[in-house]
Amino acid sequence: MSDLIQLIISSLVAGSIYSLMALSMSITYKASEIPNFAQGEMAMLSTYIAYVMIAVAGYPFWVAFLGCLVFAFFLGVILEFAFIRRAKEPTPLSYIIITIGFQMVLYGIAGWKWGAEQKRLDLPFSTSEKVWEMGDFILTELNLATIAIAVLMMLGIYLFLQYTKLGLAMKASQQNHLAAKMNGIPTHRIMGISFGLSAVVGGIAGLFIAPVTTLDPAMMWDPLLKGFAAAVLGGMKSLPGVVIGGLMLGLLENLFGFYISIEFKSVVAFLIIVLVLFFKPSGLFGKHYVRKV
Repeated sequence: MSDLIQLIISSLVAGSIYSLMALSMSITYKASEIPNFAQGEMAMLSTYIAYVMIAVAGYPFWVAFLGCLVFAFFLGVILEFAFIRRAKEPTPLSYIIITIGFQMVLYGIAGWKWGAEQKRLDLPFSTSEKVWEMGDFILTELNLATIAIAVLMMLGIYLFLQYTKLGLAMKASQQNHLAAKMNGIPTHRIMGISFGLSAVVGGIAGLFIAPVTTLDPAMMWDPLLKGFAAAVLGGMKSLPGVVIGGLMLGLLENLFGFYISIEFKSVVAFLIIVLVLFFKPSGLFGKHYVRKV
């Protein structure tokens, strides 16, 4: 029983990270119908900024945390303004190629600046200090902080979209771009803010992944895949759906790894993508619209 409880806690921690990555991809997809595959490298580079501010410049964590998020926001805005907006006669495939190209550029910048050497990002939350222990069940400071900050971020995004003028403008632009533009909403600016906001969410995921693994240019490849699988599972255009999808994926892969084989744990994400796209392309919580002529 204690093993199962510990497994569920581990699944919640992993699922919180996947939910953040899925949420970051969903925000841009709802705004532009573009799956932003540069999201992982944007989070990785933002995490490096936090590392430099803490380890090199000596700033306290919370200052570096804010610096990381500000950098992530402007990185998302730059992607939309400099590349997405200026694409000539774009198609869905060309948008995907643009985001993959931006991903490779950021990966190259990180490799050039910091090299492939693995670095350690120390947060004020211990990976070994126990907050709660009951038999074999252990909850560490980092576990609790990851779940708590992920929940606060998701709640903040929901409240922002539901109760602020900017959030309502973003929702209007996402639902009908042309109608929003005709009603005076600056849709291009809103699109840039959407990309910036999604990068902020991804940056938070990067900050809490780095202490568990290591900080290196390839650190976000696996979380990006898992986040994409969670978004596909929940429905790319359903923000609550992708959050639930992330938690479900965290639980499924941990159950699979514990009861079947740890060697095939990563296969779960690929399997979910294939099965969902085959049986319900809009995701479990997404709505499928049939275009009428």
